Amino acid sequence: MPPKPQPTGAKPLLDITTKLSDHYDLAPNPDLAASMADIYDRMDRVVSPADWAIYAPYVKAINDLKRERNAVVLAHNYMTPEIFHGISDVSGDSLQLAIEATKVDADVIVQCGVHFMAETSKILSPEKTVLMPDMSAGCSLAESITAEGVEEMRAKYPGAPVVSYVNTTAEVKAASDICCTSSNAVQIVDAMESDTVIMTPDQYLAQNVANQSKKKVVFWEGSCIVHELYTADDLKAYREYDPEVKIIAHPECTPAVVAESDFTGSTSGIIKWVHDNKPKKAMLITECSMASNIADELPEVDFAKPCNMCPYMKKISLEKVLYVLHTMENQVEVDADVAEKARLSVQRMIDLSQKLGL
Repeated sequence: MPPKPQPTGAKPLLDITTKLSDHYDLAPNPDLAASMADIYDRMDRVVSPADWAIYAPYVKAINDLKRERNAVVLAHNYMTPEIFHGISDVSGDSLQLAIEATKVDADVIVQCGVHFMAETSKILSPEKTVLMPDMSAGCSLAESITAEGVEEMRAKYPGAPVVSYVNTTAEVKAASDICCTSSNAVQIVDAMESDTVIMTPDQYLAQNVANQSKKKVVFWEGSCIVHELYTADDLKAYREYDPEVKIIAHPECTPAVVAESDFTGSTSGIIKWVHDNKPKKAMLITECSMASNIADELPEVDFAKPCNMCPYMKKISLEKVLYVLHTMENQVEVDADVAEKARLSVQRMIDLSQKLGL
């Protein structure tokens, strides 16, 4: 099944900055940067003073405009530090962001992440306006499967329930029985009544779940272009070079990488493990902005950063956030029937997680 085409509609950055310059003073401003030291303190280990002088006018303009629009910014853990620390109101993994968005008193959500996350926020908060800074910020994993692909798996394994990762499009969620996250996938799969469970779309998450589950797990052969790049041989070489380093991997990595790591968990689970254990040296085997975003919180930890960046996440920038807040363009919509079915899959996961005490 061919991948779903990425959403389109991204504007050239030069056009954006030209239009914004007619309304905002966005020239680098060391004095303004100095006056915003409380924000800079959250990222000064990874953002230079010169860069902060460039970012500060955008951060101030965005934060001022958020109040005017009654807007909140949701920032995924893979955002760059100037977004993650400078303008976000809520940060976390994709499902955390969507759930928290339902609790905030805001009219507008700006989704700093990728397109499926904005869809999930719209599904769970249909009354809110959801803005996407760059409509071409897709996801290789979400786009590896379609609703038709789900039906192919159902035909191949009749009667088996479909557990789909939240990193999927609204259409795929709507075609599934229940969703899961990387942190609750094992428990969700084990709770299914069938002996065989279909997992989509991440083959490596499914294989890692199968290694821990009592169920027979069959899967769609999708993967994340960031996490699939890491290899067990690389990790062995890092450990040989520096035996003190603790290796913490995301379960979208291959089973061989997971087996070589000291801990495996979701983005929120990784952050918690590092906070709880405070290793002298840590290597996060995930998107490389993760380490940058928690570096200032943990000055006692030396982060080794093998850097595999997500090209889709990095499409989101301060300029684009300011632009969509200024123009109210790039509003994300989900077909009402699709949204209703997708909401059921997500809600089933939330309800089951609460029942299981997760």
